[in-house]
Amino acid sequence: MKNCNKFLALALAALSLAACSDKAHIRGTLAGAPDKKLVVKQLDINVYKDLDTVKTAADGSFRYDVPVKAGQPEFIYLFYGDTRIAALLLEKGETAVVEADTLGRYSVSGSEGSSELAKVDKAYADFTQALADNAEEPSAMTKIYVQHYRDCVRYVLEHPYSLTTVPVFFERLGQSYVFSQNSDALLVRRVADSLATVYPDSRYVKALEKEAARREQLMELNAQLQNATEASFPDIVSTDINGERKALSEVEGKVILVHFWDATDAAQKMLSIDALLPLYKEFHPRGFEIFSICVTPDKPEWASSVLAQKLPWINVNDGLGAASPAVITYGVTQLPDSFLIVNGELNTTPITGGVNGLRKALAAKLR
Repeated sequence: MKNCNKFLALALAALSLAACSDKAHIRGTLAGAPDKKLVVKQLDINVYKDLDTVKTAADGSFRYDVPVKAGQPEFIYLFYGDTRIAALLLEKGETAVVEADTLGRYSVSGSEGSSELAKVDKAYADFTQALADNAEEPSAMTKIYVQHYRDCVRYVLEHPYSLTTVPVFFERLGQSYVFSQNSDALLVRRVADSLATVYPDSRYVKALEKEAARREQLMELNAQLQNATEASFPDIVSTDINGERKALSEVEGKVILVHFWDATDAAQKMLSIDALLPLYKEFHPRGFEIFSICVTPDKPEWASSVLAQKLPWINVNDGLGAASPAVITYGVTQLPDSFLIVNGELNTTPITGGVNGLRKALAAKLR
C-alpha cells in the first residue's frame, strides 16, 4: 500500500510539473503524407523563423511541443515543403489538434486562438486568390481590395483584445500593406493599446505598438508636408538624447547639414570626429549647423556614442531604424548620407569631393 501511495504521489507530482511547464502542445495528422518531414516555424514579428523539423508517422500523425510563456502566446506555423499547412496561436498549456492535408487545407481544435487565427488565415488566402483570379480586370481588383479592407477594419474593431489582429495589420498587398492609409495609424494605436492591457509582455504587442508609433509619425509628417506651404524641404521631428523635441524646420542656420548615420559603424563614428567636428568648429560661428539623424534602433548605444564623442550639434533618433519617417522621406538607401539646406532651400545638387568638397561649398555659401 505504501508503494502504491508513493507511486500515486510521484505520478501526481509529474502531472503537476507538466501542467506548470512553459509549453503548448501540437498533435495532428497530415493526410496522405506518411513518414514525411514538416518544418515548424515561429512568427518573428512579420517574418518566419525556423524552429525545428518533425517527422510524421506511418499514419501521417505528428506531435510537437512549443515553448510558450504565460501571458505570451506564440504564433506557430507548420510547413510541408513550400506549403503552409497550419497557422496556430498557442497559449501556455494548450493542446492544439490539427487535421490537415498537403494542399494547405486544415482545421484546428483545442486552441481557441488557433481556431480564430484559421478564420483570419482563410480570409486572407481567399483575398489573394480572388486578386489573382481577376488580375486582368483592374476595376474588379479594386472592388475586391476595398471589400477586404472593410472586412479587416470590421474584424479588428470587433476583436481589439485578440492577438489575431496582429497578422491582420501586417497583411501584404504586393510591396505595401492592406492597411496603407495614413488614418490607419489611429486604428493600429487603438488596438495596440487594448492588447497591451491583456498581453503587456507579448513581443507581438510591443511590435504593434512600435508600428503604431511609426504610422503616427508618418501621419504627422504627411500633415506637416500638406501644411508647410512655405517650406522647401520635408520637416523632421524627433527627440534628442535628453528626450526633447527637435524639429528641422526650427533650426536656425544659413546652411544646415542633414546627416544620416549609424552609431554601430566605427567608420561613421570616426567620420564625425575626423571630418564633421573640424568643419563644425570652423563654420558654426558663421551660420553652419548640423542636424544629425541616427538610424541605430538601439537608442542607449546611440546616446552613449554621442556623449562619448561630445558631438556639439543637434543629434536625434526616433528608434525606428530603417522604418524611420525621416529615412523614408529623404530616400536614404545607404549610410552615411547627407543633404544641405541653404537659406531655407534644399540643395538638390550633389556635393562632390568628399570632405574637401563640403568645405569648399561651406566657404562659398558662408562668406
